[in-house]
Amino acid sequence: MKNNKFSLALLGLVFGLSAQPNTVDGTGQLNGGNRPITTAVPFININPDPRAGGMGDAGVATSSTSADMYWNIGKLAFNENKMGAQISVNPWLRSIVNDMYLNNLSAHYKRRKEEAFGFSMTYFDLGKIEFRSAANEAQGNFNPREFSFNAGYSRKLSQKLGLGLALKFIHSNLTGGYSSTPGESVRALNTAAVDMGVFYTTPVKTKLGEDKLNFGANISNIGGKVKYVSTGNSSVKDFLPMNLRLGSAYTHEIDMYNKITVALDFNKLLTPSPQIIKDSKGKDSLLSYPNKGLMSGLFGSFSDAPGGFKEEIQEITTSLGLEYAYNNLFMARAGYFNESKYKGSRKFLTVGFGLKIQDLGFDFAYLVNTASKGSNALGGTLRFLISYNIKGETSNSPVKDDSITD
Repeated sequence: MKNNKFSLALLGLVFGLSAQPNTVDGTGQLNGGNRPITTAVPFININPDPRAGGMGDAGVATSSTSADMYWNIGKLAFNENKMGAQISVNPWLRSIVNDMYLNNLSAHYKRRKEEAFGFSMTYFDLGKIEFRSAANEAQGNFNPREFSFNAGYSRKLSQKLGLGLALKFIHSNLTGGYSSTPGESVRALNTAAVDMGVFYTTPVKTKLGEDKLNFGANISNIGGKVKYVSTGNSSVKDFLPMNLRLGSAYTHEIDMYNKITVALDFNKLLTPSPQIIKDSKGKDSLLSYPNKGLMSGLFGSFSDAPGGFKEEIQEITTSLGLEYAYNNLFMARAGYFNESKYKGSRKFLTVGFGLKIQDLGFDFAYLVNTASKGSNALGGTLRFLISYNIKGETSNSPVKDDSITD
């Protein structure tokens, strides 16, 4: 095992628990203008799906799979299989450590043609860490772990429109109760959240037949603020990574054997932006997260950036993906993910492929770092998945199918 000795400060920096340092650069900009948004339990926003992982993390409006529990519960009712399950393994930050993994299990079941039930579990193993004091003295070892359970329901409102709702339980234990600060209490976190999704699909007539145009929207991780640390009668509360994803996908059938899909997603955290505190001379001095409630933080996230509309746009990430499929047996994928250099600077190309052998499916994705400066710790990320789907007839609802109209 590689040397993986993190101090509490480094652990917090990597997983979003600590504020970034407040320094002024040569141009007079605080932190060089960098103001990424941090939240609690960011692991629930990590994509576990190699299919979308090979398409630049675009997946809110692509065709349905069991991974819809992550991407968009609203489209699960459009899944063509009666039942399905998939398990993925994602070595994480493998350019830094070799014992950190994000694993996911997802499954769905269609009781009737117009409705589906879904379940997923995500497990994040952060590997072994060694706590050290400010004097660099060993304070013991611990293996941080986080996991979430999701259960959801999706229903077609018509042949084109679907809605879905999912409930989520989240557990996070990053320190095992250890704290290097006297009088400070650090605890494991247990909380719940809600996901909501909507999906719309419509055929597009062409000379060769029908193409398909999809639209999707998903709001995930809506839940109350949480706390890891308490000091006396006070505590520090953090927002969950509430998230809005909007996107579209277009599938063109080249002929009866070949088709191509283009997908585009836009993604924004619905949590407050860090605010600038000025000193007595009116100069930018510190960064601080506002103490807002759930709803004010969520709705205010569209207009609270210190840099105004320009910075709000910088908080939106873009995912562009392409998938080629031959006879629904072999898929080749490519994509690009872009994030502003002031909000994290994640920029990478992705490639991947999929293979279906009867009811079994295999998917793989690889991330290529394209950051202009320095090395991105996500470079070289691998994702692996195996899936199993059962086709079959699903029973009709008590009312006739033609009651589900366009």
